[in-house]
Amino acid sequence: MYSGRNRNNTVSCFDMQFVTSSISTTLVLLLLGLVMFFVLAAHNLSVYVKENINFSIILSDDMKEADILNFQKKLDKEAFVRSTEYISKKQALHEQIEAMGADPQDFLGYNPLHASIEVKLHSDYANADSIAWIEKQIRKNTNVQKVHYQEDLIDMVNKNVRNISLLLLGLAVLLTFISFALINNTIRLTIYSKRFLIHTMKLVGASWGFIRRPFLWRNFCIGVLAAVIADSILWAAAYWLVTYEPDLICVITPDVMLLVSVSVLVFGVCITWFCAYLSTNKYLRMKASTLYYI
Repeated sequence: MYSGRNRNNTVSCFDMQFVTSSISTTLVLLLLGLVMFFVLAAHNLSVYVKENINFSIILSDDMKEADILNFQKKLDKEAFVRSTEYISKKQALHEQIEAMGADPQDFLGYNPLHASIEVKLHSDYANADSIAWIEKQIRKNTNVQKVHYQEDLIDMVNKNVRNISLLLLGLAVLLTFISFALINNTIRLTIYSKRFLIHTMKLVGASWGFIRRPFLWRNFCIGVLAAVIADSILWAAAYWLVTYEPDLICVITPDVMLLVSVSVLVFGVCITWFCAYLSTNKYLRMKASTLYYI
């Protein structure tokens, strides 16, 4: 009766250790996955913001509409252009009346506004140096009166994006080391409770590979289970955010979530397997007398 009761307690203890290790590993992977998610989402957000910064090409009144449309087609073929929009004098006047609530023609007697082309750039070109070069290229057309863009806004956006990216990258590196330490400690405590069993198996002639195998397999399963749970929580949170605010689909893309999920899975499996390998080897190298003093 005693041996049966003891055996049941051992199984229960093992199951509880498995559950506890899985929960703690899941929490660590979830935290790491969130940081990776914010890093990748911040990159997409910076691209989205940069590609929605536009500049205006103010055109001469002497330029015919057919020439303007040809000029727009040439711009569309340029590598730095993401999209263009032609705004005629009439459309510009209409937008001015809607914005100001007054028609400038009433007191000037003519339409003072010019036709223009609104240009949105690819994110790689949305910086002051690139736009200055682009401006020189565009001004080669003699019908271009002015190229208008908000240099201060572009500099501010690039500076903030750079600072946020560095902050998130540093946080990701820090949490990677913290995650490794936490998971390693959890696994070491689990294997610590089996140190006498490891020594007994050595005494009966079991090879190191044979002794390590169940510990490696067990922690591999913990890594997979924890990663799957963490990924499920992250996907559910992302789905809720996109459902709540559909415009976030530009930032929280399927590619971002897939990369986060794969990274969490790979990190979870590799780190738990590696930590189990190191911890098992530690006790395999120990002598019997040392096991009582750790």
